[in-house]
Amino acid sequence: MVGNAKLIAGGQEVEFPVLSGSIGPDVVDIRKLYGQTGMFTYDPGFTSTASCESGLTYIDGEEGVLLHRGYPIGQLAENSNFMEVSYLLLNGELPSAAELENFTYTISRHTMVHEQLSTFYRGFRRDAHPMAIMCGVVGALSAFYHDSTDIADPVQRKIASHRLIAKMPTIAAMAYKYSVGQPFLYPDNKLSYTGNFLRMTFGVPAEEYEVIPAVEKAMDRIFILHADHEQNASTSTVRLAGSSGANPFACIAAGIACLWGPAHGGANEAALNMLKEIGTPDKIPHYIERAKDKNDPFRLMGFGHRVYKNYDPRATVMQSTVREVFDALKVNDPLFETALRLEEIALNDPYFVEKKLFPNVDFYSGIILNAIGFPTTMFTVLFALARTVGWVAQWNEMISDPGQKIGRPRQLYTGPAARDYVGIDKR
Repeated sequence: MVGNAKLIAGGQEVEFPVLSGSIGPDVVDIRKLYGQTGMFTYDPGFTSTASCESGLTYIDGEEGVLLHRGYPIGQLAENSNFMEVSYLLLNGELPSAAELENFTYTISRHTMVHEQLSTFYRGFRRDAHPMAIMCGVVGALSAFYHDSTDIADPVQRKIASHRLIAKMPTIAAMAYKYSVGQPFLYPDNKLSYTGNFLRMTFGVPAEEYEVIPAVEKAMDRIFILHADHEQNASTSTVRLAGSSGANPFACIAAGIACLWGPAHGGANEAALNMLKEIGTPDKIPHYIERAKDKNDPFRLMGFGHRVYKNYDPRATVMQSTVREVFDALKVNDPLFETALRLEEIALNDPYFVEKKLFPNVDFYSGIILNAIGFPTTMFTVLFALARTVGWVAQWNEMISDPGQKIGRPRQLYTGPAARDYVGIDKR
């Protein structure tokens, strides 16, 4: 505690403790507000409310900073790999070589899914959205793995965490295979986490699949950049579901359902579609003017962020990664040149500078995924695959907190006051 904050309400002056984190803004602890004043705070979207205490991820939106356990996201994306970042998020520190080898081995031994689970896929229509399949299949995991649903047992929580991280690529690849009518491929644990996923997604039984290093590296970076992002909508959903004591598989399924929303996980698909609509660089000025017109429904997708009021630090990594993937695959995609030109124009336009509408990670990730061969319906699935690590780490942190209570937001009621029932014959 670093002091007190005073509030005058209804002629009564009350004090609340001010708490300070390791970095970032102080917070006013209003847990006793209702008991002392009979009032609630009103904060739609919880944009000014700290819902929990966390040591996982820190974001400074004004400065464009994203830290995982204190490590800048740019350093992790450049020097680390997804398994190492996963270990970091789960355990709090970077692993030694032996710890990373053991963790990677453990994850690789959980990549298989129960054989009966494959029958779940056949219950969906062939044209079902992969995210609909993900919601159903991940939620169904609790019906197969009863030995890791006791949230009071730290050992079971650890097993469930490893299972979710390991099986998500298999489940995601199976969702893709089902949508294109191809047979499922079993995991090949000789490959890396990311390489294994690429093979299960694009490989076929009759041919040897070659993992292209540049593509593998790009996908691994995308996974790192999406691993966790503090208390966003889907993470808050996982925590809220977990606060009720729900099993971890149900909690992650809830997070997937929330992520499906176009305002959250579907932004990279929207950004790619926007670039396709613009087409060529010469048409950019026309669309820039449309974006400035508040009466025009067109908006620049992939620009601006709910938290970042500066350049998204993840976008910097993505920009360089696009060129690496295009060079490796010998892709000549005009969308990338359009994206670069659009970024240049927008960053030098006073309208966008004033509103701090900078490119975010979604602006480039969709171009990369499209070049690799993923259909747009899989973009959010890949987001869910990567974010599972963050969800699991956040869920574990919440369950381990002895002060955690079931989530119960309050409301400002604006409906009718109490009134008597009127019989239907008198209405």
